Parts: sequence; structure tokens; C-alpha cells
Amino acid sequence: MIVSWYGGWYFLAGVLLFALLRRYVPAKVITTLFRGDEALDVLMTATIGVPLYACGGGTIPLLQAWLVDGMSIGSAALLMLAGPATQITNLGALKIVLRPRRFLLYIGFCHTFSLALGLVVNRTM
Repeated sequence: MIVSWYGGWYFLAGVLLFALLRRYVPAKVITTLFRGDEALDVLMTATIGVPLYACGGGTIPLLQAWLVDGMSIGSAALLMLAGPATQITNLGALKIVLRPRRFLLYIGFCHTFSLALGLVVNRTM
């Protein structure tokens, strides 16, 4: 019961953030931010992808619009990887189960690995 109470707030925050982003921030604004340096592009995507409540299938229409507008393929791959691994609901549950040090290690590992993968995909594509 305690896990669902705490997890519920994280779920609500993640869904609300994703809904606000999708409703009030046009795709053109996002892709304008992602048209600069490839490394900065991937870093910004990793940072935005952490708190969003976005499962793999739910991000496909969003990524499709962003790719058409000029988002790099590495950033899209990163968002598909980092989004489900660091959904705010998952992080809420992990924060309860893991100690703070291990929780921060998990977030750092997910962020670093997906950032590296996004850079590799950008270089190879």
C-alpha cells in the first residue's frame, strides 16, 4: 500500500509533465532546440527524457514529428532507451526500494549509457 501511495504521486507528475509538453510546446520549438551541436542535442534529449512518462510505444508519434522537423536519429534512439528506463513512476518506486547512493548510481548509469549510445548512433548514421 505504501509503494502505490508514493508511486501514485510520481505517476501523476510524470503524466502531467508529458501532457503539458505535448499540448503546449509545439514540435517546432523542440526541434529548433535540437538542431545545434550533435553532442548538445543528445545531452538535452537525455535530460528531457528522464522525467517524462513516456513508454516506448507512446513516444513513437512524438518522435516521428520531431524527426521530420530535424531531430537527430541519435537523440531519438536515446529517448526510446532512456524514457522507459527513467520514467518518473519507475524512479519513484526505485527510490523507495534502493538506498540514495544506489538510486543516484542507477540514474547516472542510465543517463551516461543512453548519452553514449545516442552519440554513437549519431556518428554511425
